[in-house]
Amino acid sequence: MSTAKQFTYPNTHKSEQVDNYHGTLVADPYRWLENPDSDETKAWIEAENKITFGFLGEIYARDKIKQRLTKLWDYEKYSVPFKEGDRYFYFKNDGLQNQSVFYTLKTLDAEPQVLLDPNKLSADGTVALSGLSISDDGKLLAYSLSTSGSDWQEWKVRDVETGKDLSDHLKWIKFSGASWTNDNQGFFYSRYDEPNAKTKLEDVNYYQKLYYHRLGTPQSEDILIYHRDDEKEWGFSGGVTEDGRYLIISVWLGTDSRNLVFYKDLTNPNAEVIELINEFEADYSFIEHDDSVFYFRTDLNAPRGKVIAINTTNHAKSAWQEIIPQSEATLESVSILNNQFVADYLQDARSQIKIFDLKGQFVREVELPGVGSAGGFGGKRDDRETFYSFTSFTTPGTIYRYDMVTGKSELFRQPKVEFNPDDYETKQVFYHSKDGTKVPMFITNKKGIKLDSNNPTYLYAYGGFNISLTPTFSVSMLVWMEMGGVYAMPNIRGGGEYGEEWHQAGMKDKKQNVFDDFIAAAEWLIANKYTKPAKLAIAGGSNGGLLVGACITQRPDLFEAALPAVGVMDMLRFHKFTIGWAWTAEYGSPDNAEDFKTLYAYSPLHNLKANTAYPATLITTADHDDRVVPAHSFKFAAALQAAHQGDAPVLIRIETKAGHGAGKPTTKIIEEAADKWAFLVRTLDIKV
Repeated sequence: MSTAKQFTYPNTHKSEQVDNYHGTLVADPYRWLENPDSDETKAWIEAENKITFGFLGEIYARDKIKQRLTKLWDYEKYSVPFKEGDRYFYFKNDGLQNQSVFYTLKTLDAEPQVLLDPNKLSADGTVALSGLSISDDGKLLAYSLSTSGSDWQEWKVRDVETGKDLSDHLKWIKFSGASWTNDNQGFFYSRYDEPNAKTKLEDVNYYQKLYYHRLGTPQSEDILIYHRDDEKEWGFSGGVTEDGRYLIISVWLGTDSRNLVFYKDLTNPNAEVIELINEFEADYSFIEHDDSVFYFRTDLNAPRGKVIAINTTNHAKSAWQEIIPQSEATLESVSILNNQFVADYLQDARSQIKIFDLKGQFVREVELPGVGSAGGFGGKRDDRETFYSFTSFTTPGTIYRYDMVTGKSELFRQPKVEFNPDDYETKQVFYHSKDGTKVPMFITNKKGIKLDSNNPTYLYAYGGFNISLTPTFSVSMLVWMEMGGVYAMPNIRGGGEYGEEWHQAGMKDKKQNVFDDFIAAAEWLIANKYTKPAKLAIAGGSNGGLLVGACITQRPDLFEAALPAVGVMDMLRFHKFTIGWAWTAEYGSPDNAEDFKTLYAYSPLHNLKANTAYPATLITTADHDDRVVPAHSFKFAAALQAAHQGDAPVLIRIETKAGHGAGKPTTKIIEEAADKWAFLVRTLDIKV
């Protein structure tokens, strides 16, 4: 193992900044690192990267790992096809393309034509296709581009037949899709007011507005459909019903899963926006409608989800009808195909697809290829065919065509990856957390490993925002397991695996449950002789980066290495940048005295203790991350380097021209994966 004595970390100066939070004085000596564009911060980034890449470049196994990653990554990857008008559309990546290419074709056996190739938009693959919407007749594509991983999107329109762009160009759009009117003349979208050009990556985002854009007109003439000057935090998502009659407006408040639902009759130009559901008390996801009857998936009095019908002629709650009641499994989403409900469930974090008629009577369960994750099942309500993908820890994303009438699946596209899935095994175990809660965990590894406590183990989780982690294939994880590594993924509280109750058990003042669940997973792996602290690495990204940061401050003895990626590390100032204010629904607000106590108690930045031996740590972030601004990682790295007393390296890897992760080019993904595994080869003493 390389020792910290070989490192001279940058001399990160400390300011005298101190803030008063409800009577508690809190020092913030690295506040100056919040400005990513200052000369001082740029010099610090350069100095940190020099040390980090110098260390990684000396690891003999890194090139070998990168070569293996590159070889395995080079396989064809397909998305689930969908149909609009008389055309099919899908994404495909030949293998090592930085961005997947968008294709269209008239019949499934026809020669596909390239509709949009994002790889031609930048030399280094840092311009990504971040959103798209096809008009009902299949003739027009509205699409959005994101540069260097930014959440800011620019929307354009392309003629599908000619492949040429029209004059339309929309800006200052974030957290929005596009939904066409069924006359194919324009679409609804949401945007913010134009930000300050110099600080657009840090400034807070308030007052989203819903607009209608008519083709061929400048953005300045877009029609404002709905906004609320009295509710700066409200966001609006507008979707047109399949028959074109209604605009359904989902009103969101930060990352709170609860929402409102308004609607507008598009057959009447003078129609007002009607407030159908005007209390933030549950999640309501619109499915479809039959005349005045609107179908929703909701968790109102059903934390694992159910389907209800609301008649807009009498939408009093007492008149609402339950169509598909809550079950033991968690209802994730619902669509209508062949005039039947297709319900996507999670049963212990694995996919289960069930079909019901429109009265809620069970028809059949879709027979999936195994234990894993299924996604897709999109289309129009009269469609008799649909497509879905299936993946597991040892099954690359495989596409199936499903016949809604016969219930038969047939293989449509199967990627060929140079490995033998029979060499690996996945098991699901259940362990008990600190308070006795039973938590599931998937463990995947090469068959035949010895349970002698000596296996290098990568423990990964997320634990927040109602997001579920389900089995999925990863080339990066395959390479880790080829090196003898064990991959463990617990479904800890805060996620959505067991519905809203599971989510709420890891929110706000219950956030410590999330960390306890993760620590208990590590202790289970050690007790069951999969690994030992000297061979155990923990990892997570974004909210999962917070998880890793909190766990190394609470139990630095339990892990040998930590890989927090784009983490939320400063729980006292997260709400002051870009969309961070929206996370107060999940975390609570430091402006509230009670929430402050909770946040201050686990905030990774504020719980580092001087002269403590922390695990070997490789912090990763990006200079253009405008979701979790890089200041979180910058300040945490500086504070960790200052507090750390021990032999293990504490490094930060700062990616340039990249953001929070979405749209990251393949070359950057492979480079980062090679660096992570090289870091663990060195710090966990793995023989490669």
